[in-house]
Amino acid sequence: MNKPERIVSDEVLYEVSEHIATVTLNAPERMNTISGPMLGRLSECLLAADRDPEVRVIILTGTGRAFCAGLDLKAVTSGASSIGESAGVASTDIDLRSTPPTVLHALNKPVICAINGGAAGYGADTAMGCDIRIMAESSKLAFSFCKRGILPESGGTWLLPRLLGWEEAATIIFTGRTLGAKDCVAKGLASEVVPDAELIPRARALATEIASNAPLAVQAAKRMMRMGLNEPFPEHVHHVYLQLLPLMRTKDAREGMLAFVEKRTPKFVGQ
Repeated sequence: MNKPERIVSDEVLYEVSEHIATVTLNAPERMNTISGPMLGRLSECLLAADRDPEVRVIILTGTGRAFCAGLDLKAVTSGASSIGESAGVASTDIDLRSTPPTVLHALNKPVICAINGGAAGYGADTAMGCDIRIMAESSKLAFSFCKRGILPESGGTWLLPRLLGWEEAATIIFTGRTLGAKDCVAKGLASEVVPDAELIPRARALATEIASNAPLAVQAAKRMMRMGLNEPFPEHVHHVYLQLLPLMRTKDAREGMLAFVEKRTPKFVGQ
């Protein structure tokens, strides 16, 4: 049992407990819209979780009635914060190519998005960048970019065609539609819908199930899934073999085989 750790900032909360890092967007008064400082802090938390050997799974969620209502356009247009040209202004204090959705794509550890409310625009792209999405009954995904004169700037145009197929993705992006939680599950954008009060317990239960497996194997599997999106099958099989060789020499691989033979639950140490 690893000791809980909690790091608090004004706009992002970070906590580690039982091999699970929980990263929480914490600006409920503005529906967790993303400011420039918030972008940097969120990336820092995600990268810290990925580097921490005690962390095996990451949960990303929000406080209040929204997961993330998009970029903080009020702050941007007032000059109080600058996020980049994709927010609709000619400012580049934050390079969106190095912020959370891009960071999410490169993480080796599994990320579960517990969508507690509305996820719009940048928030929807961020949710799509996670590996698994669980939605509260009251939550929604709003791909409203084209209604604001922009396009999905943080991964949506890459992710949605792969998750949904071209025609369904085109319909959602071009119309700027909002999808309820049940529609998201039906279309394959989320794995399940749960009552609002059960969202975090369900996300932690799934995270605990994943964390009980050999962490090096889980991370290698995620890397290979990511690589497999963009390479032919023969090359992919070769890369999988290269990942498998060092895994077979780990303590966890030996423990997994011994536990199977001895008909007991394995105890993995991440080595």
